[in-house]
Amino acid sequence: MRSGHRLGRRFGWLWGAYGTSALGTWLAFGAFPLIAIQVLHAGPAEVAALSSVGAAVGAAVAVPLGPWVEFRRKRPVLISMDLVRFAALLTIPTAFVLGVLTFLQLLLVSVVVAAADITFRAASGAYLKTLLPTEDLLVANARFESTAWTTTIIGPPLGGAAIGLLGPVATVVADAASYLLSALGIRAMGGHEPRPERPEAAGMRAGDLLDGWRYILADATLRPLFFNTVLFNGLVMAVSPLLAVLMLGRLGFSPWQYGLAFAAPSIGGLLGSRLARPLVTRFGQHRVLVVAGVLRALWPVGLAFIGPGTGGLLLVIGVELGLIFCCGVFNPVSATCRLGRTATDRVARTLSAWAVTTKASTALLTAFWGVLGGLFGPRTAIGLAGVLLLATPLLLPRRAATHHSEPEPAPSRP
Repeated sequence: MRSGHRLGRRFGWLWGAYGTSALGTWLAFGAFPLIAIQVLHAGPAEVAALSSVGAAVGAAVAVPLGPWVEFRRKRPVLISMDLVRFAALLTIPTAFVLGVLTFLQLLLVSVVVAAADITFRAASGAYLKTLLPTEDLLVANARFESTAWTTTIIGPPLGGAAIGLLGPVATVVADAASYLLSALGIRAMGGHEPRPERPEAAGMRAGDLLDGWRYILADATLRPLFFNTVLFNGLVMAVSPLLAVLMLGRLGFSPWQYGLAFAAPSIGGLLGSRLARPLVTRFGQHRVLVVAGVLRALWPVGLAFIGPGTGGLLLVIGVELGLIFCCGVFNPVSATCRLGRTATDRVARTLSAWAVTTKASTALLTAFWGVLGGLFGPRTAIGLAGVLLLATPLLLPRRAATHHSEPEPAPSRP
């Protein structure tokens, strides 16, 4: 990413809004399970349901929202989804103060937030494609990626300190406020956004809900990239609870060591995202996508060999650093390829289908790997996921895309 590459005032507001809400999310990282445990005295099954069921149901709720977003102006949708998340999260501290907070409310809020997250991501990708010319999309996606990893480094330690001083409900307030600030930032962008044209048959039919998946599966580049991303993300996330059990239980790591093992390597994501554009400029998008996709799959199997003490901690940090660095390169290149291959009037539906599948499959794989961990032990289950991840590069696109999905005029930048 070359220094001083300007993407305009409106992108600056969008980027700032993204960074604000991302920081709020990481400040509140783990707040819901802590509230369930410390305030509502929930058991392991309820805490697991809060993470997996909330995400899965939220993904199902978001399915019809992709087609709905497609034919609406995207900026009002972004603002609305921020305000929905703000309002939903704010009910948690309100109920807590009034002494009426329940586990069912936590579950419902997690569903609403998950659905709004998916809808926001779909609308923001569609909006970004119309906001910037194609040649600037990689720069924009790399900046989003670097911001995501920066907030990952900063947010959890600050959130942990806030939880220690004020309790987990306080971080939920901060998360809610971040969405309000994000909505205000997006509103401040200004500018005119034309209303997308509806097809002649204006009514939405049941078959329209599958448009995003049909578009992905019909494209020779998007299809393998989709399966690769869904499987890779699902397997990586599925072992996270097992790693916590292994490190904090059997291996005797302290909570601060566990936090350090996964926070410190996030610097690799920041470095990788900064290198994404120079690498693509030198070697081409397809080569970088494939090489980074292969390299990121090589690391997770190493987590099956964690031992106790300093050596084990350094092994986790090294594996996570390599994994996150490769993901930092891969993710913005993949996002740019996906936007470039998707027609402007299909972006919201395609991104929504992509996010719904990723979130739902992650929830299912996490639940399944929890069962495997219970049957065979966490180390064996982690190793099995690592071995399966070694096969995910076979799903990467075999050939470079020869053309974009459509000719696009360069948008005017304010």
